Amino acid sequence: MPFPQFDRHQLAIKPLSERKDKVYIERDHVPVNAPVTHPLSPSGQKVMDELVERLARARENGKSRMLTFGAHAIKNGLAPVFIKLIEEGWITHLATNGAGIIHDWEFAFQGHSSEDVRANVSRGEFGTWQETGFYLNLAIVVGAWRGMGYGESVGAFVEEEGLAIPSEAQLLDEITGKAASDPQQAAAAADLLDRIKTFNLPTGWMAVPHPFKKYGLQAAAYRLGVSFTSHPMIGHDIIYTHPMNHCAAIGRAAQRDFLIYANQVMNLDGGVYISIGSAVMSPMIFEKSLSMSQNLHIQQGRHIDNHFMVIVDLQESHWDWSQGEPPMDNPDYYLRYNKSFNRMGGQMRYVMADNRDFLLTLVQGLGLRA
Repeated sequence: MPFPQFDRHQLAIKPLSERKDKVYIERDHVPVNAPVTHPLSPSGQKVMDELVERLARARENGKSRMLTFGAHAIKNGLAPVFIKLIEEGWITHLATNGAGIIHDWEFAFQGHSSEDVRANVSRGEFGTWQETGFYLNLAIVVGAWRGMGYGESVGAFVEEEGLAIPSEAQLLDEITGKAASDPQQAAAAADLLDRIKTFNLPTGWMAVPHPFKKYGLQAAAYRLGVSFTSHPMIGHDIIYTHPMNHCAAIGRAAQRDFLIYANQVMNLDGGVYISIGSAVMSPMIFEKSLSMSQNLHIQQGRHIDNHFMVIVDLQESHWDWSQGEPPMDNPDYYLRYNKSFNRMGGQMRYVMADNRDFLLTLVQGLGLRA
């Protein structure tokens, strides 16, 4: 049944420059050599020492070192710390949600992010900002056509400071020429053609300066050749309010990112998985990826058992998760993300800490300096 749909073309969308933000990256970024405000607890420091040792061993043996995080790690100005970790080869893969992508891009583009949700929803302005919605959605459509995932599409856009818009004729030729031999590429070309025609985009180079690019984690990952994946959910992020949004392209790019992520999990036996401030996205994609990876390993007579997982969040927990899952009458049983990771085999540790304190302690433990 053709149910009526909301028409985003009727929205009054304002320039991003009119938005009042709370976080300014030049003022609020966290330098690599910043002091740790709240030292880890003795048990947390014990896990950190173990983590540093496991990271060193995994790097020596060429195993995956994955770092997955929620948007607050970016909003807290930690991009310089993440960048240092990938520059020095300690992390082989980064993953975040759609909001993490947005905050990182807004910092690189205009130097500030984090609007007042309460006030702006009441005014009908939350998320309805021209540049964020227009550029990020277009970057993903173009990137999907180029064969990129969600994170790489945005990283390339920032690092290259613009987008190459193909001609309608080129895309039409590709659609008709590849419809039979490569229907997925033909569909990606059709997605891009739809956006070009809908918004009357001119052919050629669309220059978009990013004056704060040095703070962009996605740009750094693209520049360094480190995979950075995004794992969005339709409607969760502010880019879905803009009429440029094209969920077919987002699905195409996000599917590629999920499979890139899962391929890193394939190499996790003897590797390290760090999850910081991600109560839903990280455990959900990890359990599916690990199951798929185990499926292939079992077919080859192998099994992933020696993976080391460190879960970091602010929620207090009194249970020793290295001893297994707590009983149902224990409140810690309902820390769903810990329960999920604890069921994934290997070794799992939980650290209650602020993401800034944890990451700064990590770079200190690894001997990294600005």
